[in-house]
Amino acid sequence: RVVKIYFFINKNMKVPLAKDLEKIVEFLQTSLGPKGMDKLLIDKNGNIKITNDGATILKSVKYDSIASIILRDVCNVQDDEIGDGTTSICCLIKELVFEAQKLLNRGLHLQTIIKGYRIAANLALKIIDKNCFCNSKNIRSFLADLLDIARTSLNSKIIFSNREYFSRIALKAILNLKGSMDINRIQMIKKPGGTLKDSFIEDGFILEKKIGIGQIKRIIGAKILIANTSLDFDKIKIHNAKIKVKSLSKLAQIEVREQKKILDKCRKIISHGINVLINRQLIYNYPERFLNDNGVLTIEHADFDGIERLALVTGAEIVSTFDEPSKVKLGKCKVVEEIMVGKETMIRFSGCYNKGTSTIVLRGSNEQITSEAERSLHDALCVLVQSIQTPSFVYGGGCMDAKIIVGLEKYCETIEAKESLVIRAFSTSIKNLIKIIYENAGLDSNDKLLSLIDCHKNEGSDACLDVHSEKILSAQKVGLIECSKLKIHTILSAVETAEMILRIDKMFLNEN
Repeated sequence: RVVKIYFFINKNMKVPLAKDLEKIVEFLQTSLGPKGMDKLLIDKNGNIKITNDGATILKSVKYDSIASIILRDVCNVQDDEIGDGTTSICCLIKELVFEAQKLLNRGLHLQTIIKGYRIAANLALKIIDKNCFCNSKNIRSFLADLLDIARTSLNSKIIFSNREYFSRIALKAILNLKGSMDINRIQMIKKPGGTLKDSFIEDGFILEKKIGIGQIKRIIGAKILIANTSLDFDKIKIHNAKIKVKSLSKLAQIEVREQKKILDKCRKIISHGINVLINRQLIYNYPERFLNDNGVLTIEHADFDGIERLALVTGAEIVSTFDEPSKVKLGKCKVVEEIMVGKETMIRFSGCYNKGTSTIVLRGSNEQITSEAERSLHDALCVLVQSIQTPSFVYGGGCMDAKIIVGLEKYCETIEAKESLVIRAFSTSIKNLIKIIYENAGLDSNDKLLSLIDCHKNEGSDACLDVHSEKILSAQKVGLIECSKLKIHTILSAVETAEMILRIDKMFLNEN
């Protein structure tokens, strides 16, 4: 077998992935910060998506370069671990790689650069640790901090104009979990219509179905059986199979046997002592009427994601056979009732067995707004979960970034020239990240950044730049607070990814 190897080597470009990285990040970086721009994504079917979320953009963009695959994987991890900061991490990786490129052009060895970046990252973590705070012992202050964290997370989202309203919704949903921290118990339903301000949160679970005609619309003390079974008349499952009968009486006998078989299954279901049946599949009129006559409310054709989450919150198991009622786990909730959301009918399950469930109903003028509101709120919920699990906070608005820059600059004065050049390059990368945010807001990035750094030369300062008022203010008074884990994870992941990219000196294609 002959293997052809093609080398892509650019003698003027010592980092082969730098051009691809620049192309992707330049596309992303205009979305960074509270006044960043949104991207319009169109798929092959003509469906559109409007977002400024880095992970969503990279997943949707059909540009399969090596650099885009690396950034996409990094963003997915950031999204899963923290839930926010995906655009920031992409921009920081690009800045670290390009600062390293400048040092390589000046004659520094790659291993010296990598070593310097690791030292700078460790110093940055120490500065973050030194300046973090926690008010978890004071419940009132802790809740106020969590609310500020939610507001800060929503600062750069499409729902910014209603951030106060949505930050309270997000915090209430997290507190409703009663310490579980499983955000799968928080359901979000998108219903275009009205405005974002019409969105609301409900305790309990809302199923996007309606109760059948002639059935009870409200049940107190519900015992719920969740099933995935056939409750229509059984059909032969063989393609093109046919049954031939010699007379109509024989056909009538088949129909009677079919009805008996269905009724036998219904009697087994009733024997479980339930008053609510939710089925993944269809329920035909005949079994539905029989179940209703025996006091069982039926809900058919529920979507699979919906019944899986409902099983979680009610404590039930999804079953397909009903021969042994003692082995079937039923769900429980206090009230099952029909409600109206806008012009649509839905079913609400209140007082569920597993306490701590919430449903957030998102309203908006179109589907794109409700979808982006869902992504924004999901980011805020993830950040709040991380903040409660790791109650260590830092001030935002560039406050912590400025402290890192000042700390690194001071350290550079105490070490030899080569290492100081690398650490200054790391500091410059942080500066450039802040400049991108300021430039996206239409501010003089150099002037504002220098003023902010000057403020932080005095220890204990909590100065930050509020891009909305365009003034340097106290981060504590403005309420710009971030989870320290977000900062730490962003720096460490960016340095690790930049190191991986810098270590690549050749690329080749292996053709069979």
